[in-house]
Amino acid sequence: MSAPDAFYVTTPIYYVNDSPHIGHAYTSLACDAIARFARLDGRRVRFLTGTDEHGQKVEKAARAAGMEPQAFTDLVSQRFRGLATLLDLTPDDFIRTTEERHRRGVQAFWQKLVEAGAIYLGRYAGWYSVRDEAYYAESELVDGRAPTGAPVEWVEEPSYFFRLSAWQERLLAFYAAHPDFVLPQSRYNEVVSFVRGGLTDLSVSRTTFRWGIPVPGDPDHVVYVWLDALTNYITALGYPDTDNELFRTFWPADLHVIGKDILRFHAVYWPAFLMAAGLEPPKRVFAHGWWTNEGQKISKSLGNVIDPVELVGRYGLDQTRYFLLREVPFGQDGDFRHEAMVRRINHDLANDYGNLAQRVLSLIARHCEGRMPEPEGLCSDDEALLALAYALLPRTRAAMREQALHRALEAIFEVIGEANRYVDTMAPWVLRKTDPTRMRTVLWTLAETLRHIATLTQPFVPRASARLLDQLGVPPQRRDFAALGPDGTPVVPGTPLPPPEPIFPRWQETP
Repeated sequence: MSAPDAFYVTTPIYYVNDSPHIGHAYTSLACDAIARFARLDGRRVRFLTGTDEHGQKVEKAARAAGMEPQAFTDLVSQRFRGLATLLDLTPDDFIRTTEERHRRGVQAFWQKLVEAGAIYLGRYAGWYSVRDEAYYAESELVDGRAPTGAPVEWVEEPSYFFRLSAWQERLLAFYAAHPDFVLPQSRYNEVVSFVRGGLTDLSVSRTTFRWGIPVPGDPDHVVYVWLDALTNYITALGYPDTDNELFRTFWPADLHVIGKDILRFHAVYWPAFLMAAGLEPPKRVFAHGWWTNEGQKISKSLGNVIDPVELVGRYGLDQTRYFLLREVPFGQDGDFRHEAMVRRINHDLANDYGNLAQRVLSLIARHCEGRMPEPEGLCSDDEALLALAYALLPRTRAAMREQALHRALEAIFEVIGEANRYVDTMAPWVLRKTDPTRMRTVLWTLAETLRHIATLTQPFVPRASARLLDQLGVPPQRRDFAALGPDGTPVVPGTPLPPPEPIFPRWQETP
């Protein structure tokens, strides 16, 4: 059982047959925002990402590149490490399935399943997709292809099987006892429906290629890539040593974030593997949607693959992070459109958030000698705005508990909107002449509201939030969520502030 204050969140490990794209960036950014939020909320966080480097598809891609598989995976895995740097991600570990710690853990996990009587030797005959690294029943094929559109080939070979058929009722009982094991709800319903439809035993080894982890005691077989890959979530915690501090603190995982295309592996096969090996399943699997590009399905053949490097280079890092996490309800499919990105940058970030910060800080710089003003006698309007700011933490916490990242951002931007209306109503530039004491109270109220906003936007737009907190004179040790709310640590009157600088420039089309 994991420690009560611990929080373990994972991306899927990314398959290294190609370079990172927007789908990889999206999953990683969501996990990073979730991990940052949990850290700021006082949790002990373990955030894992990495690369899945075995299988026939990788072996073929390496051959096409004229490289040995290990050299090829070394190269492509490094691109995924580069993605983490580009997106300002904060993983605590990056695992590769070619590492010795993983190989050792997978073989120990296999042995545990054998000892439990969960694996037996048989023969596989059926349809297999190299692209998906998945087997499909005849009934699942659509026009002779996999449900994903990938080509399939008929495969016959000796294979070890996992007794998945024995787990149907136990999995259904597990889902019934844990109705939030899979989110969104539509994906939970999909998983339950699939399992109710009947489970067949699962092929978990291959003999037609060599690039994989050898099956213990039978080196003619390599461990099927999905049994190999899924095990990363525990090998990264030191499995098979389940008594080490990492494993005791963080397993079972709180959250696996995945794309909807790999839901079955994570929500059906993985908990069955774990329970068969005597381990607890993860607490939640969240399956997000896919992105299209200007209304079109993204594919190499159309030449419309979205490169995260180009995205960040064109629009900016925080702007890209904000757009991807705000534009689409997390869990649904989304469409990337340039005009939607520009609208989010100019309307939400520059006009609403950035302009609020610039107005408040500029007024303090000009009319309060560049020091945080001192409030005198808050009125009901001030208290109403502060109450909204104080309520933000419980609101965002509730949204993040359900991985509703878009709802957390909506809540924050509602308060940004209220703060902008408060500025217009109070008109501190008029109060400067008629009631300077009242002006200082209004500006302090706005600065304190901004402090809450900037603190809570750190998980989403970390660099801009840090610049704003710098300009508000908030020291680094007072930027976590414990400093928020009516009993927190408000901005300190008299604190000298640096000259204000814009945090979100407007997007300008270049000719």
